[in-house]
Amino acid sequence: MIPSQVMSTPTGTPTPAPNPTPKTAPVTMDKLVSLCKRRGFVFPSSEIYGGFNGVWDYGPLGTELRSNLKQAWWRDFVHMREDVVGLDSGILASPRVWEASGHLKNFTDPMVECRSCNARYRADQIDLSKNCANCGKKDWSEIRQFNTMFKTFVGPVEDSASVAYLRPETCQAIFTNFKLVQGAMRKKLPFGIAQIGKAFRNEITTGNFIFRLREFEQMELEYFVRPGEDERAFETWLEHDVNWLVKYGVRREKLHLYEHPDEDRSFYSKRTVDIEYDFPFGRSELWGLANRTDYDLTQHSKSSGEELEYFEEETKEHVVPYVIEPSLGVDRLMLTVMLEAYEEQPDKDGIRTVMHFHPRLAPVKVAVLPLVKKDGALVKKSRQIFDALRGELTVQYDETSTVGRRYRRQDEIGTPWCVTVDGQTLEDNTVTVRDRDSMEQLRFPAESLLDEFQRRLREPWSRP
Repeated sequence: MIPSQVMSTPTGTPTPAPNPTPKTAPVTMDKLVSLCKRRGFVFPSSEIYGGFNGVWDYGPLGTELRSNLKQAWWRDFVHMREDVVGLDSGILASPRVWEASGHLKNFTDPMVECRSCNARYRADQIDLSKNCANCGKKDWSEIRQFNTMFKTFVGPVEDSASVAYLRPETCQAIFTNFKLVQGAMRKKLPFGIAQIGKAFRNEITTGNFIFRLREFEQMELEYFVRPGEDERAFETWLEHDVNWLVKYGVRREKLHLYEHPDEDRSFYSKRTVDIEYDFPFGRSELWGLANRTDYDLTQHSKSSGEELEYFEEETKEHVVPYVIEPSLGVDRLMLTVMLEAYEEQPDKDGIRTVMHFHPRLAPVKVAVLPLVKKDGALVKKSRQIFDALRGELTVQYDETSTVGRRYRRQDEIGTPWCVTVDGQTLEDNTVTVRDRDSMEQLRFPAESLLDEFQRRLREPWSRP
């Protein structure tokens, strides 16, 4: 990474970088939502029909950011480990899966209804001593449990025999495929199975942008260990998960560990710790870590009649492993990363909005900008550089407006580096590379750009 207080001129002489500008107030949800829509990160679902509650659509840049987040997680949690393999299971499964897991009986939230306006709320998220936020009256129904699984039907006849459910979590298929995966991949304990995929929950109330959704995406890992080794594995994964968030730009001081008391834990959990984040709307769960013991494998074994055990070759023992589960939502992670990246800086032109994404997460890695649009030779050279880079990196070409405004546009979508092609480029084949975070500008030979950007992407990074 370029040193934060050194700038090089075209001749290589170091000169001081501009002093950092003072930061403005923290980002609000309104500002972030506005940027997301304006710049193509997130759109309201079905907006031309008035929207659809609890569902959002991801625009071109949001699609790239989500893809990069998932690739980073998969790389670090699967490809960089010898003890974790992947799975991609179906959204639909036999209803017996959800019966055995306890979801049909226990996957519920407490619901209360305002008798005056029929607005429904999660009873554990509002103060029932106060009036209804929708109509201002105070006439609450009794609290009842509401199952949040989405029900559907499989086949042409809608009857009890054709009932199915959209999965409310991705992990159950990992348990039902445990024996197949372990045998096929010849894995020995401890080992993990990871999955990224869509899940669906009929939430009573949604809100806070993409924080709580009815359709969302999970990144889950089930790590199987010998009974007795679960507590040590739990601590290892907890430290690993926190460090991973910090690695990709989440400030450690904004993360907090919440230990669930016995009465609040899920029925299957021996221990649960939430990694919470200080969102603008309050501190809330970002990443959950649970010790699921042998509950899931035991339940599916009893229900199916199949032994879901691990055979220890050395001791000739059959073991039902305990499971440590780090479970992270792609949507909440994306929201967190965007909140962490967002910054407004006052400058001579007003306010500079910049998204300080980790370069490997940035939707666009490089922007190529000809200094003058009307100069045919500059445009041709810029296009050549653009074509040479875009096969390896996500690159944008922009020739509209002044170069300063183009820099600002790229800052606002988090592009780490801008390549400016100018008159000197035509003389010596060098270009100016501007760094998003420091705003330093250095000249490089055009033929070395790909190697230089790939080198920078491999380097450690920390948020300025």
